[in-house]
Amino acid sequence: MKFNLKSLSRKELEKLRADVDKALAKVADREKKLALEAAEKAARDFGFSLEDLTGAEAPKKRGRKPKGTKAPKVAGVAKYANPADASQTWTGKGRQPQWFKDAIAGGTDPSTMEL
Repeated sequence: MKFNLKSLSRKELEKLRADVDKALAKVADREKKLALEAAEKAARDFGFSLEDLTGAEAPKKRGRKPKGTKAPKVAGVAKYANPADASQTWTGKGRQPQWFKDAIAGGTDPSTMEL
């Protein structure tokens, strides 16, 4: 297929570029899949699995996760504790609590508050 690129508008050229990029991505995916299948077949011919030879896990199948399977957020592990009240802790991430700021301003070294 031959195009006269000089006669196309900017919009047409951009659409053509987008179409070419999509086509290239599809071809790359197809070739990658064929290469993986060929490598797995070669390994099987010698009595191994590809995972045995590479030490890698088998590629996971792509697909959608069922709804409601999102893992709950877990709070980080506390790294610092308030010397005046040990029940007040901070992970060291995010905004510093006021007790931590006050202790630092008072000359306390952060390493002395580590758990």
